[in-house]
Amino acid sequence: QVQLVESGGGLVQPGGSLRLSCAASGSIRSFYAMGWYRQAPGKQRDMVAVVVSGNTNYADSVKGRFTVSRDNAKSTVYLQMNSLEPEDTAVYYCYAVSWNPQKAYWGQGTQVTVSS
Repeated sequence: QVQLVESGGGLVQPGGSLRLSCAASGSIRSFYAMGWYRQAPGKQRDMVAVVVSGNTNYADSVKGRFTVSRDNAKSTVYLQMNSLEPEDTAVYYCYAVSWNPQKAYWGQGTQVTVSS
């Protein structure tokens, strides 16, 4: 059993910054991939940023503004979000994939609202 617990969401003004954290606990502490997805109201869940075996992938809409990082010793993934825009408003979900077998795990989600 794996639990992913996110923190750091909230309300921020356009142009502001937030840092999300996600800590994994349970029977698996080492993951093939860790990262973040988001889902805005009425839209599908989309990838934001994922680190896969040291390689980082970003959605085009967040390149240059968001930075994802992992601390494997702490089984934690972070998302530093700068220059936030109203279009970034969504529920942000932590995502992790175990090694073998490869199985996906999701956090419960944390709300990020960008509004003046």
